[in-house]
Amino acid sequence: MSTKKRGINDVDVGAQLKRLREDRQISMRTLARASNLSANALSMIERGLTSPSVSTLMKLAGALEVPVTAFFRREPDRQKIVFRPAASRLRLKLPHGTSEDLGGDTFTERIETFKLILDAGADSGPYALCHSGSEFVFLENGQLNYEVNGQEFQLQGGDTLLFAGGLYHRWKNPGPETASVMVVIAAFADDERPAEYHMAAGSLIGENGDGSHTE
Repeated sequence: MSTKKRGINDVDVGAQLKRLREDRQISMRTLARASNLSANALSMIERGLTSPSVSTLMKLAGALEVPVTAFFRREPDRQKIVFRPAASRLRLKLPHGTSEDLGGDTFTERIETFKLILDAGADSGPYALCHSGSEFVFLENGQLNYEVNGQEFQLQGGDTLLFAGGLYHRWKNPGPETASVMVVIAAFADDERPAEYHMAAGSLIGENGDGSHTE
């Protein structure tokens, strides 16, 4: 039997993959079909018997509709006061734009705060989003259509929207320009990461878009 391997920075990528899959109630066979990988390969990864390549992780992230960084998450040291200078924000390059973490990942309370810069025509994907807690949306500029529980809201710059996260929702930038939106999700379940549902597969970038960031 192969020795157990770990991913970047000794994070157990296999355990993270299993958590993400089970959180979404997706069977291994279904994920295998969606990612064009074999069920045996997925089983080997989840059991830690092999380490996936970057291309494999990108396929899995796309199938699970999460950023590729979700496989390398570590529980951060949480604080009661979080100051996040603009220059030190983690930025995630998405197929439809860019996401910026605003510090909720290190706060002691259950809250996720992030900013999305969405390209023209960008949307949240083929499936409606649903999570516990409450969601607050502030559109800084541009246009954004939010569908919540079958009702559509057409947001313009400066508009806000607040709703229960358990209602099925999706979003789309219908305008010809990029849209900038701040999202706050609060009071969700302890074992849930609702921000991941709002992002497709992507990779970390820094201020210069070179894969690095400044702490």
